[in-house]
Amino acid sequence: MAIARKRQISLVDTKYYHCISRCVRRAFLCGEDHFTGKSYAHRRRWVEVKLLELAKVFCIDVCAYAVMSNHTHLVLYVDDKKANRLNDKAIVIRWHKLYKGTVLTQKYIQGERLSKVELIFFNQTVNEYRERLSSISWFMRMLNEDIARRANKEDNCTGRFWEGRFSSQALLDEAALLACMAYVDLNPIRAKMAKTPEESDHTSAQVRLICAKEGKQPKQLLRFAGTPRQIMPKGLPFELKSYLELVELTGRCIREGKRGYIENTQLLLLERVNISPENWLKLTTQFTHVFHGAVGRPSSQGSYCESLNRKRRANISNCEKLLA
Repeated sequence: MAIARKRQISLVDTKYYHCISRCVRRAFLCGEDHFTGKSYAHRRRWVEVKLLELAKVFCIDVCAYAVMSNHTHLVLYVDDKKANRLNDKAIVIRWHKLYKGTVLTQKYIQGERLSKVELIFFNQTVNEYRERLSSISWFMRMLNEDIARRANKEDNCTGRFWEGRFSSQALLDEAALLACMAYVDLNPIRAKMAKTPEESDHTSAQVRLICAKEGKQPKQLLRFAGTPRQIMPKGLPFELKSYLELVELTGRCIREGKRGYIENTQLLLLERVNISPENWLKLTTQFTHVFHGAVGRPSSQGSYCESLNRKRRANISNCEKLLA
């Protein structure tokens, strides 16, 4: 039975979430339709561009993404602190990049004076916008609706483009976050759509590698902040170099069909998050098959379920086996 969205997201326990959207109908609506021979590959670029545009407006950062033939994988970070820190004007300006807003928000931006009564309604509207700009549901809604409209217009048809809304998984600790990001970045390799991460079009891995060649990190993605420390800046709690090396080595194992680990290679990042190489390969090839719901060590699961008043702990046995 499906779990309500509000019972899946607890920002008290984690700000990282894995979101998946799948196309409906038989055709490969984002890739090549094997039945008609028509290619829809250009729509993968639509998704990528819209995703990164929305990340500039919303207080939500993109950690990893892969736009596949008939589904998308996203790992998102909800920066609710940023949403609360922005002033009213900044919130309204951001929202107006998405929608026209209301008569009152338009008057405010144009510098017109608002009466006391108008201010009451204006403040209510701004608070609503503030919540939406840090909402995964609104982020995914705007992403999927835009792509659906464009695809239906191109196909000259109506109806659903996506299968339902989207599914989401809470990533409750570093181990779950690391495994999920690598799983997402390696999706094209596992699907035999690419041979290496740098050849994996429409993925965060490719974007990061292009920038890494110049010694930079992409501005449109959440930065790697390095090893956790007392004064920790905003960013992913890993070293960029270690992560990219880990993705490369894991991809090599997957391509060769090996289930063990590469000898004489120290995977320092795995050692730090305490995942065995054998379990790592299983996590990065079967993440969504092994886990259905929140992912994290048993201790993280307990806090998450308590916050959402949920008695049943999903994936607890697999989390104990693979992440403990």
